[in-house]
Amino acid sequence: MNLFEQECCLYCHNPIAPIVGWRALLSKETEHLLCPVCEGKLEKILGETCRICSRPFQPLNEQYREGDLCYDCTRWEQDPDWQGNLLKNHSLYLYNDFLKEMIATYKFRGDYVIAKIFAERLKKEVINIRPDLFVPIPLSEERLYERGFNQATALLTFAGCPAAEILTRVHSEKQSKKSRAERIHIPQVFKLSPESDIDGKKVLLVDDIYTTGSTLRHAAKLLKAAGAANIESFTIGR
Repeated sequence: MNLFEQECCLYCHNPIAPIVGWRALLSKETEHLLCPVCEGKLEKILGETCRICSRPFQPLNEQYREGDLCYDCTRWEQDPDWQGNLLKNHSLYLYNDFLKEMIATYKFRGDYVIAKIFAERLKKEVINIRPDLFVPIPLSEERLYERGFNQATALLTFAGCPAAEILTRVHSEKQSKKSRAERIHIPQVFKLSPESDIDGKKVLLVDDIYTTGSTLRHAAKLLKAAGAANIESFTIGR
Protein backbone atom coordinates (compact mmCIF):
# COMPACT_ATOMS: atom_id res chain seq x y z
CA MET A 1 0.00 0.00 0.00
CA ASN A 2 1.34 3.41 -1.00
CA LEU A 3 0.59 5.92 1.77
CA PHE A 4 1.81 8.90 -0.26
CA GLU A 5 0.27 9.88 -3.54
CA GLN A 6 2.93 10.61 -6.16
CA GLU A 7 2.76 14.18 -7.48
CA CYS A 8 4.42 15.38 -10.67
CA CYS A 9 5.66 18.85 -11.57
CA LEU A 10 3.11 20.60 -13.79
CA TYR A 11 5.90 22.16 -15.82
CA CYS A 12 8.76 19.65 -16.27
CA HIS A 13 6.54 16.63 -15.40
CA ASN A 14 9.22 15.04 -13.19
CA PRO A 15 7.98 13.25 -10.04
CA ILE A 16 7.96 15.31 -6.84
CA ALA A 17 9.29 13.43 -3.84
CA PRO A 18 6.60 13.26 -1.13
CA ILE A 19 7.19 14.77 2.30
CA VAL A 20 7.40 11.88 4.77
CA GLY A 21 6.48 12.44 8.41
CA TRP A 22 3.70 12.45 10.99
CA ARG A 23 2.31 15.71 9.66
CA ALA A 24 1.92 14.22 6.20
CA LEU A 25 0.20 11.15 7.68
CA LEU A 26 -2.23 13.04 9.91
CA SER A 27 -3.24 15.85 7.56
CA LYS A 28 -3.57 16.64 3.89
CA GLU A 29 -0.46 18.54 2.86
CA THR A 30 -0.67 21.45 0.45
CA GLU A 31 -0.58 20.17 -3.11
CA HIS A 32 2.84 20.57 -4.68
CA LEU A 33 2.53 21.86 -8.23
CA LEU A 34 6.20 22.52 -9.07
CA CYS A 35 9.28 20.46 -8.30
CA PRO A 36 12.00 22.16 -6.20
CA VAL A 37 14.17 22.71 -9.30
CA CYS A 38 11.47 24.59 -11.22
CA GLU A 39 10.32 26.44 -8.10
CA GLY A 40 13.89 27.61 -7.54
CA LYS A 41 14.09 29.12 -11.02
CA LEU A 42 11.18 31.49 -10.35
CA GLU A 43 12.43 34.80 -8.91
CA LYS A 44 9.93 36.27 -6.47
CA ILE A 45 9.71 40.06 -6.39
CA LEU A 46 11.06 41.01 -2.98
CA GLY A 47 12.29 44.11 -1.19
CA GLU A 48 11.45 47.73 -1.99
CA THR A 49 9.48 48.25 -5.18
CA CYS A 50 7.85 51.04 -7.17
CA ARG A 51 4.62 52.07 -5.45
CA ILE A 52 2.62 51.62 -8.64
CA CYS A 53 4.19 49.04 -10.95
CA SER A 54 6.08 46.75 -8.49
CA ARG A 55 9.40 47.27 -10.26
CA PRO A 56 12.17 46.26 -7.80
CA PHE A 57 14.39 49.15 -6.77
CA GLN A 58 17.38 47.10 -5.60
CA PRO A 59 18.99 46.62 -9.06
CA LEU A 60 17.77 49.99 -10.38
CA ASN A 61 20.13 52.91 -10.90
CA GLU A 62 19.09 55.94 -8.80
CA GLN A 63 18.63 58.06 -11.92
CA TYR A 64 15.67 55.85 -12.87
CA ARG A 65 13.90 56.40 -9.57
CA GLU A 66 12.06 59.38 -8.12
CA GLY A 67 10.99 58.86 -4.50
CA ASP A 68 8.73 55.82 -4.29
CA LEU A 69 8.13 55.70 -8.06
CA CYS A 70 10.27 54.40 -10.89
CA TYR A 71 11.02 56.91 -13.63
CA ASP A 72 8.55 55.32 -16.05
CA CYS A 73 5.64 55.55 -13.57
CA THR A 74 6.69 59.11 -12.71
CA ARG A 75 6.25 60.10 -16.36
CA TRP A 76 2.89 58.34 -16.59
CA GLU A 77 1.70 60.15 -13.46
CA GLN A 78 2.92 63.54 -14.71
CA ASP A 79 0.64 63.24 -17.73
CA PRO A 80 -2.87 64.57 -16.83
CA ASP A 81 -4.48 62.09 -19.23
CA TRP A 82 -3.05 59.08 -17.35
CA GLN A 83 -2.56 60.32 -13.81
CA GLY A 84 -4.24 58.24 -11.11
CA ASN A 85 -5.87 55.71 -13.43
CA LEU A 86 -3.92 52.65 -12.26
CA LEU A 87 -3.56 52.67 -8.48
CA LYS A 88 -1.28 49.65 -8.08
CA ASN A 89 0.03 46.65 -10.02
CA HIS A 90 0.77 43.47 -8.05
CA SER A 91 3.30 41.16 -9.75
CA LEU A 92 4.56 37.83 -8.44
CA TYR A 93 7.84 37.17 -10.25
CA LEU A 94 10.56 38.80 -12.30
CA TYR A 95 10.16 38.02 -15.98
CA ASN A 96 13.39 36.01 -16.29
CA ASP A 97 14.21 33.48 -19.02
CA PHE A 98 12.61 30.61 -17.11
CA LEU A 99 9.31 32.42 -16.54
CA LYS A 100 9.35 33.63 -20.15
CA GLU A 101 9.55 30.03 -21.35
CA MET A 102 6.89 28.91 -18.88
CA ILE A 103 4.49 31.65 -20.03
CA ALA A 104 5.17 30.74 -23.66
CA THR A 105 4.32 27.10 -22.89
CA TYR A 106 1.14 28.29 -21.23
CA LYS A 107 -0.03 30.84 -23.79
CA PHE A 108 1.26 29.65 -27.15
CA ARG A 109 1.49 25.88 -26.70
CA GLY A 110 -1.83 25.46 -24.96
CA ASP A 111 -0.65 24.03 -21.62
CA TYR A 112 -3.77 25.32 -19.85
CA VAL A 113 -3.08 23.61 -16.50
CA ILE A 114 -0.02 25.83 -15.87
CA ALA A 115 -2.49 28.52 -14.74
CA LYS A 116 -3.03 26.39 -11.64
CA ILE A 117 0.57 27.09 -10.53
CA PHE A 118 -0.09 30.81 -10.19
CA ALA A 119 -3.73 30.66 -9.08
CA GLU A 120 -2.84 29.93 -5.43
CA ARG A 121 -0.71 33.07 -5.26
CA LEU A 122 -3.53 35.09 -6.84
CA LYS A 123 -5.94 33.88 -4.14
CA LYS A 124 -3.55 35.10 -1.45
CA GLU A 125 -3.19 38.53 -3.10
CA VAL A 126 -6.96 38.88 -3.39
CA ILE A 127 -7.37 38.59 0.39
CA ASN A 128 -5.55 41.91 0.78
CA ILE A 129 -6.90 43.65 -2.33
CA ARG A 130 -10.58 42.71 -1.81
CA PRO A 131 -11.88 43.79 -5.25
CA ASP A 132 -15.54 43.97 -6.23
CA LEU A 133 -14.82 42.84 -9.80
CA PHE A 134 -12.16 40.66 -11.44
CA VAL A 135 -11.64 41.84 -15.02
CA PRO A 136 -9.37 39.80 -17.31
CA ILE A 137 -7.53 41.68 -20.03
CA PRO A 138 -9.17 40.42 -23.23
CA LEU A 139 -7.52 39.01 -26.34
CA SER A 140 -8.48 40.01 -29.85
CA GLU A 141 -10.83 37.55 -31.57
CA GLU A 142 -7.93 36.41 -33.75
CA ARG A 143 -5.62 35.71 -30.78
CA LEU A 144 -8.40 33.94 -28.87
CA TYR A 145 -9.07 31.69 -31.86
CA GLU A 146 -5.36 30.89 -32.22
CA ARG A 147 -4.81 30.02 -28.54
CA GLY A 148 -8.20 28.55 -27.66
CA PHE A 149 -8.39 30.33 -24.30
CA ASN A 150 -7.65 33.63 -22.57
CA GLN A 151 -4.73 33.11 -20.18
CA ALA A 152 -6.04 35.74 -17.74
CA THR A 153 -9.51 34.17 -17.59
CA ALA A 154 -7.96 30.73 -17.02
CA LEU A 155 -5.98 32.09 -14.08
CA LEU A 156 -9.15 33.48 -12.51
CA THR A 157 -10.99 30.19 -13.11
CA PHE A 158 -8.38 28.15 -11.25
CA ALA A 159 -8.34 30.72 -8.44
CA GLY A 160 -12.11 30.44 -8.05
CA CYS A 161 -12.62 34.13 -8.85
CA PRO A 162 -15.57 35.07 -11.11
CA ALA A 163 -14.31 36.72 -14.29
CA ALA A 164 -16.24 39.84 -15.30
CA GLU A 165 -15.54 39.84 -19.03
CA ILE A 166 -16.75 43.39 -19.60
CA LEU A 167 -13.91 44.52 -21.88
CA THR A 168 -13.35 43.75 -25.54
CA ARG A 169 -10.26 44.58 -27.55
CA VAL A 170 -10.66 47.01 -30.44
CA HIS A 171 -7.00 47.58 -31.30
CA SER A 172 -4.71 44.58 -31.74
CA GLU A 173 -1.22 45.93 -32.54
CA LYS A 174 1.45 44.84 -30.06
CA GLN A 175 2.21 47.84 -27.86
CA SER A 176 5.48 46.41 -26.52
CA LYS A 177 7.06 47.17 -29.91
CA LYS A 178 6.10 50.85 -29.73
CA SER A 179 7.91 53.75 -28.11
CA ARG A 180 6.45 55.27 -24.95
CA ALA A 181 5.13 58.29 -26.89
CA GLU A 182 3.44 55.99 -29.40
CA ARG A 183 1.86 53.92 -26.61
CA ILE A 184 0.39 57.02 -24.98
CA HIS A 185 -1.10 58.49 -28.14
CA ILE A 186 -2.61 55.40 -29.80
CA PRO A 187 -6.43 55.20 -29.78
CA GLN A 188 -8.17 53.49 -26.86
CA VAL A 189 -7.36 49.78 -26.98
CA PHE A 190 -10.56 48.56 -25.31
CA LYS A 191 -14.30 48.94 -25.37
CA LEU A 192 -16.54 48.57 -22.31
CA SER A 193 -19.76 46.54 -22.50
CA PRO A 194 -22.65 49.03 -22.31
CA GLU A 195 -24.54 47.02 -19.67
CA SER A 196 -21.56 46.98 -17.28
CA ASP A 197 -22.24 48.27 -13.77
CA ILE A 198 -18.91 49.43 -12.38
CA ASP A 199 -19.91 52.70 -10.74
CA GLY A 200 -18.11 52.98 -7.38
CA LYS A 201 -16.61 49.49 -7.76
CA LYS A 202 -13.09 48.41 -6.87
CA VAL A 203 -11.71 46.60 -9.91
CA LEU A 204 -8.80 44.16 -10.24
CA LEU A 205 -7.46 43.80 -13.78
CA VAL A 206 -5.75 40.47 -14.46
CA ASP A 207 -3.08 39.79 -17.09
CA ASP A 208 -0.03 37.56 -17.48
CA ILE A 209 2.85 40.05 -17.86
CA TYR A 210 3.41 43.70 -16.95
CA THR A 211 5.73 44.91 -19.70
CA THR A 212 5.25 48.59 -20.47
CA GLY A 213 2.13 49.14 -18.37
CA SER A 214 0.36 50.60 -21.36
CA THR A 215 -2.25 47.85 -21.79
CA LEU A 216 -3.27 47.94 -18.15
CA ARG A 217 -3.39 51.73 -18.13
CA HIS A 218 -5.63 51.84 -21.19
CA ALA A 219 -8.04 49.46 -19.48
CA ALA A 220 -7.84 51.38 -16.19
CA LYS A 221 -8.45 54.71 -17.91
CA LEU A 222 -11.62 53.39 -19.57
CA LEU A 223 -12.94 51.89 -16.33
CA LYS A 224 -12.13 55.01 -14.33
CA ALA A 225 -13.98 57.18 -16.82
CA ALA A 226 -16.99 54.86 -16.51
CA GLY A 227 -17.14 55.40 -12.74
CA ALA A 228 -14.93 52.74 -11.13
CA ALA A 229 -13.73 53.86 -7.69
CA ASN A 230 -10.19 52.55 -8.16
CA ILE A 231 -8.37 50.07 -10.34
CA GLU A 232 -5.52 47.77 -9.41
CA SER A 233 -3.95 44.98 -11.45
CA PHE A 234 -2.45 41.54 -10.95
CA THR A 235 0.16 40.01 -13.23
CA ILE A 236 2.26 36.86 -13.00
CA GLY A 237 5.46 38.48 -14.22
CA ARG A 238 7.04 41.94 -14.17
